[in-house]
Amino acid sequence: MQFASLGSGSEGNATLIQSGETLLLLDCGFSLKGLSERLKRLALTPADITAVLVTHEHADHIRGVGPLTRKYGTAAYMSAGTASAKTLGKIPHTTVIAAGEILKIGSVDIEVHSVPHDAREPTQFIFNACGRRLGVLTDLGSIPDELAQRYSDLDALLLEANHDPEMLARGSYPASLKQRVGGYWGHLSNQQSAQLIEQINVGRLQHLVLAHISQKNNSQAHVMAAFAGLPAAYHLLQLADQNTGFDWLPIT
Repeated sequence: MQFASLGSGSEGNATLIQSGETLLLLDCGFSLKGLSERLKRLALTPADITAVLVTHEHADHIRGVGPLTRKYGTAAYMSAGTASAKTLGKIPHTTVIAAGEILKIGSVDIEVHSVPHDAREPTQFIFNACGRRLGVLTDLGSIPDELAQRYSDLDALLLEANHDPEMLARGSYPASLKQRVGGYWGHLSNQQSAQLIEQINVGRLQHLVLAHISQKNNSQAHVMAAFAGLPAAYHLLQLADQNTGFDWLPIT
């Protein structure tokens, strides 16, 4: 199994997971044209995608989902709440999923988990293939203990580190938006992400990628400082970029 990002941040998110002939797209927050251009970097086209999984209905995660599925007939998987969003438009082939399910798409088994975020019915996923486990955990304002337990014993983790609380507090966002971002249903701070890493078993981790990093309320220096006291994980750290994401990372 391997994974890559086509871009991660408030302007658009899309992650690829591949095992054998199965190529999954997690979210599509870019236009279909933008998706196609970003896929070229990995020598892929939208027609290569087996299925798209959608975490929730915010624009930076669904912008290209409708056009992709309508033009290429790509199968889509999402919760009932996400599917009810009018902004998605008509999706030809939708499978409604729910937290607690284990999906099988091609050669990949996928655990569906509910997360606290200000969306209709947001989900996040753990991907299992070839005896390896990849967790993706972004767009949530807090990490309940049960969820933290589910994300232990992974071989790779793509984890949100959205904001630095002090930068958010001093920044230009209106008070209501600051409360939303920093609240229970918002986004994880650098410190919350570091606390999760302290809780889970990182002995198996081959890759730890921090994602959905705010361009206004965070910086690479703040992210790295938050993890500096975690030597077992610090040497693994990689940051997902808004413009280029990151290239394929193999999970061996």
